[in-house]
Amino acid sequence: MNLLHLKYAVEVAKAQSISKAAENLYMNQPNLSRAIKELERDLGISIFKRSSKGILVTPQGDAFLHYAINILRQVDEVEALYIGDKTEKQSFSISVPRASYISAAFVEFAKHIDQTKPAEIFYKETNAMRAIDNILKSDYKLGIIRYQQIFDDRFKAMLDEKGLEHELLCEFSYVAVMAKSNPLARTENLNYTDLASFIEIAHADPYVPSLPLAKVKEEEYINAIDKRIFVFERGSQFDLLQHVPNTFMWVSPIPQQTLDKYDLVEVPCKSEKRVYRDVLIYRNGYRLSDLDNLFITEVCKAKRQYL
Repeated sequence: MNLLHLKYAVEVAKAQSISKAAENLYMNQPNLSRAIKELERDLGISIFKRSSKGILVTPQGDAFLHYAINILRQVDEVEALYIGDKTEKQSFSISVPRASYISAAFVEFAKHIDQTKPAEIFYKETNAMRAIDNILKSDYKLGIIRYQQIFDDRFKAMLDEKGLEHELLCEFSYVAVMAKSNPLARTENLNYTDLASFIEIAHADPYVPSLPLAKVKEEEYINAIDKRIFVFERGSQFDLLQHVPNTFMWVSPIPQQTLDKYDLVEVPCKSEKRVYRDVLIYRNGYRLSDLDNLFITEVCKAKRQYL
């Protein structure tokens, strides 16, 4: 087994295709296939299996790839420390829920990036599952995940199993956000039944560990509402709220400047009893960098200001 074979296996897992991985690695497919077979023979396991959908990772292969990714990351860090460019590079990476208060914190954080030094900053809005995978498989350093308080035990057990630290950032209940022109915009005592004839702009990718998607949707989506547009991207969500009549969305409280930008208002709902948690996650043993701590500070400031 050698480092190149580890690199090959990680690339095949990412591409889910031998031919695509070979293309990405600038090598021919037979040589890559031979290297993977040699690696599997040396380890005594099957890392991949073929299916109609392409190359799939086996359970044994998933465990092996977890170690391989860590080894390659550590090699990169050693090379950068001793033989790489001596100019210090500012690095930061995080996956977060689609939350305006976190986005506002990121803007403030970005103002502090030293423009005299190289920088690589990654900020990805996604759901809890992908935020966790980004740390475990894509070398992101931090994540913030959002889930209902009732699923706290499920998430903590899964995070502990995967070797991830978890720190509570905040708890809150959703409010309904809608256009100022919405007929419900001035309602003081909003109920679920008031929203029955309206269209919900909803996140399309809810996730709870070890829970079927149908059950997750049952907990996340209110039965009284039967019209939904599922959207992944937060900017498009705001555009829909602004321009499509009689739409609304459940959100954590939004900064006033964002509401004003899109001509939106927040309306509390007395039926809304769900409590959500935003939780910071990172690898066990990971030492937070100065940029990590700066971002966390800005998130805490935004939490106090907006939540």
